[in-house]
Amino acid sequence: MHTLRLFAGAFLHALNNLLPIIGVVLLFQLLLGQWPEDAAGMALGLLIVAAGIALFLQGLELSIFPLGKSLANQFARKGSVPILLCFGFAMGFSAVIAEPALIAVASQAELVSQGRIQALTLRLIVALSVGLVMAAGVLRIILGQGLHWYMIGGYSLVVLVTFFAPPEIVGLAYDSGGVTTNIVTVPLIAAMGIGLAASIKGRNPLMDGFGLVALAVMVPMVSVQLYGIVTYSLGAAPLPVPANDIQDTVIHSPWLRVVFDLVLMLRDVTPILVVVLFFQYLVLKRSLSNPTRVFFGFLMVLVGLYAFVVGLKLGLFPIGTRMAEQLIGQDRVLYIYLFAFAIGFATTMAEPALIAVGHQAEQAAPGELSARAIRLVVALGVALGITLGVHRIISGGSIHHFIIGSYLLVLLLIWICPRNILALAFDLGGVTTSEVTVPLITALGIGLASHIEGRNVLIDGFGLIAFASIYPIVTVMIYAIAADLLFKYRRASS
Repeated sequence: MHTLRLFAGAFLHALNNLLPIIGVVLLFQLLLGQWPEDAAGMALGLLIVAAGIALFLQGLELSIFPLGKSLANQFARKGSVPILLCFGFAMGFSAVIAEPALIAVASQAELVSQGRIQALTLRLIVALSVGLVMAAGVLRIILGQGLHWYMIGGYSLVVLVTFFAPPEIVGLAYDSGGVTTNIVTVPLIAAMGIGLAASIKGRNPLMDGFGLVALAVMVPMVSVQLYGIVTYSLGAAPLPVPANDIQDTVIHSPWLRVVFDLVLMLRDVTPILVVVLFFQYLVLKRSLSNPTRVFFGFLMVLVGLYAFVVGLKLGLFPIGTRMAEQLIGQDRVLYIYLFAFAIGFATTMAEPALIAVGHQAEQAAPGELSARAIRLVVALGVALGITLGVHRIISGGSIHHFIIGSYLLVLLLIWICPRNILALAFDLGGVTTSEVTVPLITALGIGLASHIEGRNVLIDGFGLIAFASIYPIVTVMIYAIAADLLFKYRRASS
């Protein structure tokens, strides 16, 4: 009965968070003088998405959060640095290799590049990058090193490599960094970092526990650009792209499609479960304290994730795609900017990973941080970032200039941002590009590049995800700087 009440509360909370998306869609349909053809399907999709988010968050609380923190605590007490580093690598690689958003972006890149960029190669490069940087991030927490040095050095390298990267790979590289973190991996990585920081004497969960997500977003930007430099400098001829989409060519029965989609969701969650159980039973040689609860929690995560994606496909994606095409077709540039801002803000407010990390941050610094304030500031950053990215596509500006200028701004803010909020700010940039945001803004970017004369889909169509990742970092750091200055002013005047 208690679990049912918690689910009901989470369902109503999720429904409330999704209402802004519906409001944006309806508003722009009315501005265009049209009305959704399938209002009933849209309403049903909304309810399914809300139920999926509620199940997912309840499943996290039962399984992934406690498991991540427990493993980190046990490894910290064991005091074996090599095992901790191996755990970080395995967790990073397994979480990313089957990431649905990365698979989608890699497939689009292979298709648009006519096979020059290989989808599997791209996924392996990104997964290896994230695995290695997770190990480095764990070592940072153990040694107590400041994240700002990693960020300054890392993003300076990102900007440097961008100077030499071919334009065909830049947007894709930054997007690949943005899609490495999803609604399953972000809470687990955050829980692992916070648990490890809380277990080591002298570490602060807020300053030292956050930052792993930020590193997971940053490093693939470098490795994918290096892959692009090698690929395009060799001048290899495009390879034919195989047509093997089993969902579209084989599965026609709705029930078979449901089963197939559930199997795909299980595939996405299984690598993480295998890594957790391997380290729990074979490395630590300890059994789970409550295996039934953990299994039930993972089942809720699986079903919730499935319902979440199905609801989006049923109710929101078709309408959002059709509306984007209508905005482009009617040549209403102002409406395109307004839509980009509004949909960026609305989808971020509904982002499950952001909701989860916001609560983690609030718990890590009780009385200092508000989960709702964090979500508002991050949503504003995403909205501004997507609007700027849309402007780049419409104006035909070089992505090199926009990206390099944006990260130079980030590097400047690092020096004046309060250290206790820096790691969280960078992590929040990585939680904005998940299953809600990526499909919507990817479709928007490719749609704009496809319909505007003189634009190249591979060069101009990708990149919106990158802007959606950069500008939340900017807005959170500006918010922290302003709050710190206000606090110092009040203290001085009192």
